[in-house]
Amino acid sequence: MKVVYLNPSAQLGGAEAALRTLLSTIREARPDWELELIVTEDGPLVGQLRELGMPVHILPIPRAVSAVGDSEAGGPAGDAVRITSVIGRLVLGGPSLALYMLRLRKTLRRAKPDLVHSNGFKMHLLGVLGRPAGVPLVWHIHDYVSVRPVMSRLLRFAARFCTVAAANSSSVGDDISKLCPDLDVVTVRNAVDVRRFNPEGESVDLDGLSGMTRAAEGVIRIGLVATMAKWKGHEIFLRALALIADDLPFRGYVIGGEVYQTRGSQISIASLKRIAAELGLEERVGFTGFIDDSAPVMRALDVVVHASTLPEPFGLVIAEAMASGRPVVVSAAGGAAEIVEACGSTLHFPPGDVEALAEILSRLIENGVLREKAGKDGRRCAETQFTTERLGREFCELYARVGSVRNEG
Repeated sequence: MKVVYLNPSAQLGGAEAALRTLLSTIREARPDWELELIVTEDGPLVGQLRELGMPVHILPIPRAVSAVGDSEAGGPAGDAVRITSVIGRLVLGGPSLALYMLRLRKTLRRAKPDLVHSNGFKMHLLGVLGRPAGVPLVWHIHDYVSVRPVMSRLLRFAARFCTVAAANSSSVGDDISKLCPDLDVVTVRNAVDVRRFNPEGESVDLDGLSGMTRAAEGVIRIGLVATMAKWKGHEIFLRALALIADDLPFRGYVIGGEVYQTRGSQISIASLKRIAAELGLEERVGFTGFIDDSAPVMRALDVVVHASTLPEPFGLVIAEAMASGRPVVVSAAGGAAEIVEACGSTLHFPPGDVEALAEILSRLIENGVLREKAGKDGRRCAETQFTTERLGREFCELYARVGSVRNEG
């Protein structure tokens, strides 16, 4: 079998980390299969996959299309404003978009795939338009579609041309099924490499990367590891840290950077630094910027925080922290709540509840036994729930089923 993957970004956000894990897992499970990636830009993901010997084709997408998203306007008239804005931008970018589609079709025809696997909403649509006739298309759904006024309309129409959708959690699967009731949807939860994410190994110098003096012995390092998406809860994290008693020894770290091109969807590090200063946290919070390898980041932390203000589609950082043997405090909604339930974790709080988060963090700072137990429990859960072996098996079975449908047709 030959599978060609379509991905809109070469930066290392959560969807790209999940894709990287999937590709390496499929290569290990089925070395006789051919895998190729088509991506719209150069970036860290390209280099990592080429190091694995995987062919990668870079097809730059027109800026008018790459910057299109559902986060460009807000307020009561937000949906109408967003839709009008997107349509206008696509019209203006029409000629360059048409040229891109011709290049994509040509690249896919030359690749002669048995199956096309698209990652990301824009690539789901482009996959429908660019795949060779008769080739099955798998949509890998990493996010909720119903909350996207533009994409939900487009994907509802395009779903008739998709063979099957693989959702990364039951919550995401239910969402796409309600939007596209005739679409074949299966749930395949994300995975982490528990050999790479483990309690032992190298760690990074978070203080040095933040430009801070080294924290004193006994200081508990608490980190939020996330992209700069507005809904990832950076302000919730900072406000919770500000509520922790001054005499408790901790230092907070905001770890991540702006990795996507969609307009209006991200908060800047400069804005977060201003908030931290207003809260009196200048000496207690460091900002590292983007770090491409999160495994040594997890090992550098004593506590990991997931603070998303909206339901999390899956919560890869939660699984990575658990695999690394670190206690992780979870904003329990959506796929993140599924992880909490599957692992029996008690370290969770309602999304946006600053006081509840601060209370849990205070207990973890004071109680080393609790930190150790939570870390060990999380590691055991990751070793049973989030293994790459399970991920590879489930996707290989899905690909085989889709391929057999095509062959029978």
